[in-house]
Amino acid sequence: MGYLLYTYDMYKRVLLKLSGEQLQGKYEHGGFDPERAAWIANEIKQAKVNGAQVVVVVGGGNYVRGAEVAGGGIKDASAHNMGMLATMINAIATGDVFNAQGLESRVLSTIKADQVIDQFTARRAISHLEKGRVVVMGGGSSRPFFTTDTGAVQLALELECDVVMKATKVDGVYDSDPTKNPGAQKYEELTLQEAVQQPEIKVMDKAAIAMAAENQQSIMVFELLKEGNIARAINGEAVGTTVR
Repeated sequence: MGYLLYTYDMYKRVLLKLSGEQLQGKYEHGGFDPERAAWIANEIKQAKVNGAQVVVVVGGGNYVRGAEVAGGGIKDASAHNMGMLATMINAIATGDVFNAQGLESRVLSTIKADQVIDQFTARRAISHLEKGRVVVMGGGSSRPFFTTDTGAVQLALELECDVVMKATKVDGVYDSDPTKNPGAQKYEELTLQEAVQQPEIKVMDKAAIAMAAENQQSIMVFELLKEGNIARAINGEAVGTTVR
């Protein structure tokens, strides 16, 4: 079944943030699920039919969460570095699966590891995007004590993306956890200042939101695993919660 082409104002360049947990897919205790990555690749292919440029930033929590491995002799900074290396593993695997699915992609890293992954520069990334390729990013912010959310916002600003699309397990931002509170109320729209100032609102970590607010970077939070959602989001349809 084909996808509809929408008449909304579409985004021209987007950054799609995927968590390591989403790439874990069917595996309960970590690891990378190629079937889940292939499904995402085909969703992005449908989303690109109108020519949108797509940057994908991957997390690494399916392998290592820095905050969880620190201690017992492992320094906090080392734990964060381990988490960033995990994002590089996911980026390499995601890029391979995307290309195997016919979604032309190039993998870049903010951390230098030239033997296994190309070094990120904004010029290189934009060149790939302008040639119609998806850019898959690993390495997070490349510095410890920053989350991949913060690295994603920073990258979106550097690459002049129209929106940061954070794909989640739920269909937007709520005033409390909808998995625990059946009466939780969903926000259709929020201002960036509201997202910064209200502690119950969990869009991204507060450092990422503060950076977005300071630079007027729009964010969209939506459900990943609903078929066609990425296409609808890129084409400007009101999917999930928009924060701007």
